[in-house]
Amino acid sequence: MSLRPRPEIEHLKPCHHGSIDYAELTAMGISPEEVIDFSVCLNPFPPPGIKKALNTATIEQYPDSEATEFRHRLAGKLGISPDNILAGSGTTELIRLIALTYFSPGDSVLIPQPTFGEYEVACRIVGVNPVQPWLKTADDFTPEVAEMVSFIRQCQPRAIFLCNPNNPTGKYLPRREIEAVLEATGDGLLVIDEAYINFVDGAWSAIDLANRGNVVILRSMTKDFALAGLRLGYAVAGEDIIQNLRRVRPPWNVNAVAQKAGIIALNNADYLEKSRLKIKEAREFLVGELERLGLKPLPTDTHFFLVRVGNAGAFHHALLQNRILVRDGTSFGLPGHVRISPRTLPECRKLITVIHELQKKGELE
Repeated sequence: MSLRPRPEIEHLKPCHHGSIDYAELTAMGISPEEVIDFSVCLNPFPPPGIKKALNTATIEQYPDSEATEFRHRLAGKLGISPDNILAGSGTTELIRLIALTYFSPGDSVLIPQPTFGEYEVACRIVGVNPVQPWLKTADDFTPEVAEMVSFIRQCQPRAIFLCNPNNPTGKYLPRREIEAVLEATGDGLLVIDEAYINFVDGAWSAIDLANRGNVVILRSMTKDFALAGLRLGYAVAGEDIIQNLRRVRPPWNVNAVAQKAGIIALNNADYLEKSRLKIKEAREFLVGELERLGLKPLPTDTHFFLVRVGNAGAFHHALLQNRILVRDGTSFGLPGHVRISPRTLPECRKLITVIHELQKKGELE
């Protein structure tokens, strides 16, 4: 008889993500280098100097477990103490650290749906069955925060995960609504995942909310600076929370190359604004062209957006056969939608051309 894992692990279902599925491409006879990937919500414009980090990072020694230089540079940018920052191997690691540190079997953890699937996975790893209400929404998945607040007051969860702007809907909650959720949370923990905050026009800063003592803010260098292959994110919270997370964090969790790349990225002062303008131009192009093709994107507050396509799985497969990858929304509970994130304008033109050709052939619904 084989050794059995804990029941929570034995029945754990993996979270599906955007990005290339190498096994899928192998089965289809497609090389990864051929695929244009619109399924991941990344900045498609890597900042200058990043690749040099691969040659200058010290890889024959263990990396700094505290990511000291990176945290100090980041603290200066954010106007906070380095002691309020914990670096992670992407925000997914930080989400799991939060669950390992603060959740116990039987806890109530609220995850309003639809949203990023790793919150649920982190909960189930530690034996928590999360509460995942599909809260009533207005048109185009705009959340009804008053209803959310009422729900929180009723169930008084140990913690709440809020993705802001939300993945996959792109909806962004203003400060007053986040503060209303925080007030209703009481002594519970509010995790605000701001992985896409730098792609929002007129975004407000939640950093000062970390002073409340029961808030963790997550941000992603991976998304901002096209570091998906290196993995780098960070948490901002009160010193007590950061110290508790450090107890659980593995040593050397952020590799030397990622730390070096993060430092170089932070030194590019105007990079984010320049790339954001190019991404916005590409998004507006895609929205206009998709509407012309009869595929109306849903309104969004960030760079990525949902599109109603009928059968998301079939739409995904038809485009992938033509070396174009979009995100099938089925794993979000949205089998009639795909999620698209802009890339360079030439790549966006290629996407529109492929969709148009498939429509003419009758290969898309």
